[in-house]
Amino acid sequence: MGTGDGSSFEDFVSREQPALLRLAVLLTGDRGHAEDLVQTALLKTYRHWGRIARTGEPTGYVRRVLVTTHTSWRRRLWTTEQVVDALPDRVDPTVVPDGDEELRAALRSLPPRMRTAVVLRFYADLSQLQTAQLMGCSESTVNTQTARGLTRLRTLLAAPVFAAEEGS
Repeated sequence: MGTGDGSSFEDFVSREQPALLRLAVLLTGDRGHAEDLVQTALLKTYRHWGRIARTGEPTGYVRRVLVTTHTSWRRRLWTTEQVVDALPDRVDPTVVPDGDEELRAALRSLPPRMRTAVVLRFYADLSQLQTAQLMGCSESTVNTQTARGLTRLRTLLAAPVFAAEEGS
């Protein structure tokens, strides 16, 4: 297995792992799954690090691996049933700087592909083209998924305020 220069990989991981973890948490909606996702993506890139590092800045490549790994996991889990008694109520305010749990909950309620488009466009601040490349779809799909995701987020985030006003 050609691993390339291990020290440059270690430098990359120490520099980029926090940002990759934040992105993964927003994609998965769960810190534990996000940590697994980042580790898997880094393992996949380590195997080919010499080639990846020679192409220039590898951050985009690793993001692509992270998104495609998340997509493949999601497809695999789609066919399996996961039963839980109760959902854990864990909050990690260090993941999103403003600690807005309501926004994180609304993001988790979006379908995974829609959530991925919204997170890559607005959290990772990628263009439509970059997001389409990472998601492996067309720019119009990104545009549609982002627009629908934003509409749902607006509805979800406005709903508690509206319900509180009706109760008054």
